[in-house]
Amino acid sequence: MLRADSASSPSCTVVVTGLGAVSALGWNVSSFWEGLRSGRTAIGPFDRFDHSGHRTHVAAQVDLAAEPGPPRGRPPRLSLADRFAVAAAREAVARAGLDLGACGGHTGVYFGSSTGGMIETEAYFEAFLAAAAGRRREPVPGVLASQQYNCPGDAVARDLGIGGPVQTVSTACASGAMAIGEALRAVRRGEVDAAIAGGSDSLCRLTYAGFNSLRSVDERPCRPFRETRAGLSIGEGAAAVLLEPLGRALARDARPLAIAAGEAATCDAYHMTSPHPEGIGAAEAIRGALEDARLDPAGIDFVNAHGTGTPLNDVAECKALYAVFGDRAGEIPVTSTKSLVGHLLGSAGALEAVATILCLLAGEVHPMPDGGSPDPAIRLRLVLGRPLGLSRSRHALSTSLAFGGANSALVFTRYGEEGLVR
Repeated sequence: MLRADSASSPSCTVVVTGLGAVSALGWNVSSFWEGLRSGRTAIGPFDRFDHSGHRTHVAAQVDLAAEPGPPRGRPPRLSLADRFAVAAAREAVARAGLDLGACGGHTGVYFGSSTGGMIETEAYFEAFLAAAAGRRREPVPGVLASQQYNCPGDAVARDLGIGGPVQTVSTACASGAMAIGEALRAVRRGEVDAAIAGGSDSLCRLTYAGFNSLRSVDERPCRPFRETRAGLSIGEGAAAVLLEPLGRALARDARPLAIAAGEAATCDAYHMTSPHPEGIGAAEAIRGALEDARLDPAGIDFVNAHGTGTPLNDVAECKALYAVFGDRAGEIPVTSTKSLVGHLLGSAGALEAVATILCLLAGEVHPMPDGGSPDPAIRLRLVLGRPLGLSRSRHALSTSLAFGGANSALVFTRYGEEGLVR
């Protein structure tokens, strides 16, 4: 299935040696995987902010009481998104066994986010209005320091002592996946010896109200690709992967978890909020990631789809898959991590990359909740109710399709497959 004639052949094999995850399923990868395998959604009632005035009342909220510990030297007003990012990055580094004291100056941080510390800014504004009305004291302006969406990546660099490049990607719901793509290219080019890549976002009033105003939020937990789907469900959290060249990982006796085989990004250039109805941009991103991985479409064993549960996205994504895989698109197992932890916006692609790698390692595809009949217009092999064991678990595709038409696709390969280690 490999395409040895590809002109875009990567200069070196890059592997994933560490994973970290924070979601409504818990503050670590083990809890995340256990929750994914259960097929039970973590989307439900939440209390992060007052949502009584909105039309919907469910989200996937992280349990802050279970936070493992504050970041080292934690600034007094670190945002929730910062805290999620630091926890995920710490776990990824610990699982990789990487000595940052020896290589922190040659390690990069590549993180995606869509709102940064927006919820803290909203709290400040609420306090400001209350002060103006004489109901309370003036709020402390320093809380606004965490508002910028580059803050999660910066917080990771501070906490871990990273002296290499720190980059933030903010391309709406494709941010986390594109950040991993940026990190993969940086490692291939030798710009860094290792890269911590991922994304982080927290629930906030702005995104909840915005998606509700578009009638894009389901009143029930989202049901991707189902006939009764009525929109997405918003979640929060972070994820991180640690990338490094294969040779370097083996030299320090690290265990490669997967090969970061391919990535690509495109833009529909079609509409501000709607995907191209034929999924043209998404299809091109998938083709580009396969080309980058030197892999034929027939080599993909399962897909972790963007799968938001909105009527337009699911149809467009289905068409994109058929455009790339032909009739085989109806045979490839398809799941959507969002059905279990909600849509993490700028962090979604990163968390779904972690889920995809975990599925490769386990040789099975995590299920979506088994509720509602599949849409007959979407002819995909959905994994519902229970994990699907795979007789072949070699290559997987993860897609991220964002507002504005930004598309990202990532291909991961199970480490150790014959002929795949270059």
